[in-house]
Amino acid sequence: MKNIRILTFIYMACLIVLMPSCQNKALDLTPPDQLSTTVFWKSPSDADLALTGIYSNLYTSTDVGWGTSQYMVMAWDNYSDDSYGQYAYTGGGLNALTSGLTPNSGTFQYAYYENCYIAISSINSFLANVSKVLTGNQLNAYKGEAFFLRAFNYFWLAQLYGNVPIVKGDPFQVNYTSTMAKSTRDQVLAFITQDLDSAILTLPDIKYSTGHAVKSTAQGYKVRVLLFEQKYAEAAALAKQIIDGNEYSLNSSYPGNFYKPDQNTSPEIMFSVKYLLPNIQHAYVALAVSIQKWKGYLGTQDLINEYESGDPRKTMTFFFAGDTQTQGWPFTGDLAVATPGKDSWINGFYAIKKWLTPGMVNPDYGALDDNDYVFLRYADVKLMYAEAQNEASGPDASVYQQVNEVRARPGVNMPPLQAGLSQGDMRSAIRHERRVEFAIEGLRYFDLRRWGIAEQKLNGFVQNPLAPTITTKYDSKYDFWPIPQTEIDRNAPVLIQNPGY
Repeated sequence: MKNIRILTFIYMACLIVLMPSCQNKALDLTPPDQLSTTVFWKSPSDADLALTGIYSNLYTSTDVGWGTSQYMVMAWDNYSDDSYGQYAYTGGGLNALTSGLTPNSGTFQYAYYENCYIAISSINSFLANVSKVLTGNQLNAYKGEAFFLRAFNYFWLAQLYGNVPIVKGDPFQVNYTSTMAKSTRDQVLAFITQDLDSAILTLPDIKYSTGHAVKSTAQGYKVRVLLFEQKYAEAAALAKQIIDGNEYSLNSSYPGNFYKPDQNTSPEIMFSVKYLLPNIQHAYVALAVSIQKWKGYLGTQDLINEYESGDPRKTMTFFFAGDTQTQGWPFTGDLAVATPGKDSWINGFYAIKKWLTPGMVNPDYGALDDNDYVFLRYADVKLMYAEAQNEASGPDASVYQQVNEVRARPGVNMPPLQAGLSQGDMRSAIRHERRVEFAIEGLRYFDLRRWGIAEQKLNGFVQNPLAPTITTKYDSKYDFWPIPQTEIDRNAPVLIQNPGY
């Protein structure tokens, strides 16, 4: 179990960490395909370069077409009943819900596995070597960020594939002729918790702002892990710690969480992938091109029906027929009035407004935007607390408080929940609130799976009521995605496929 051959090119992950230090010299005695830690890790500045390197995995170019990587959060809603991805490149949801999942499903199913292990390899290299150039509190803080990022990637793997190999050694010490078996999902989750606990102990206890994980970032992700494990009392207690810390608040502008420059000052964002024009921009095309121009993501009627009458989040998230520049519609001329059935807008679906930078006009090739991908918001912590507390103790006053505060957030101002709800009714209310609050933010698919209702909701789901004979496919075995067949073959006979494939 000490060695692994998970990815034949996993060694390249180390280059993410090491390449920033390479300088042009008259003679390089180290062959380019045999970079060694002896040419790096010479000064504290190398630790900064390496830390930047392990965050750079969040901007991965290993994608499923036109820059749609796993970190493009809105693409995950195409796997759910919230949105429809009309193109195969928009994250894999189209293929997964029509053809189903197999060990050879294609680019998306392999890319997510690959992305995570490339990131984990570079993080393992960082952890194995950073103590050569840093000491004391600075070393602990840098390692805390690495522990968080490793947990972040393993949580992707645990949620999707479930049973995967746990790799934690220096990739430079790996014997690539060996194979490795997988660990159980419970073992992977225990390792994630261990890394998050290490991160919580050493990360700075300050508000998130710069793109670097802080203590509350790790705490928020641990709440997610505990909810996933159905450890409700522990999840509620930790979420309450974040709430009681008073470092975050709900943004006075709900849409401002999703575009620049408002994201830079949002009091609600607790972790995101930071972009900054002109140097760090979205791959291939601007978000406004893939979302609003090409309409690669379209809301379903089922999601629209979920909104209560008068909930302004509906029109903050979607465009509707007849919308014009007054409602933020970004097109002019022949497209000046929003019209379903025109310009890639499929009748029966809804064009997305969320993530669009106000004032952008006629987005197309050449347009630029640098909206951050938001992974964790304070509203999520509040609703996770409500969910965990309700499951642990029932709908007490604190559960009502957290849900009602999200509903009454500035600019939304929805009325409080009805008093006297049963635990089951409160569960339904919380699930409703999560769906409308986080629409097109990539949480719905994972919520359905951890609630154990993905098959019920997604197998036979009619995405477009105008095409009622076309339904989606979800089998219970999809709760554990198949490990890519190439990895099974490379690690045969010890790496065994997940059940049912």
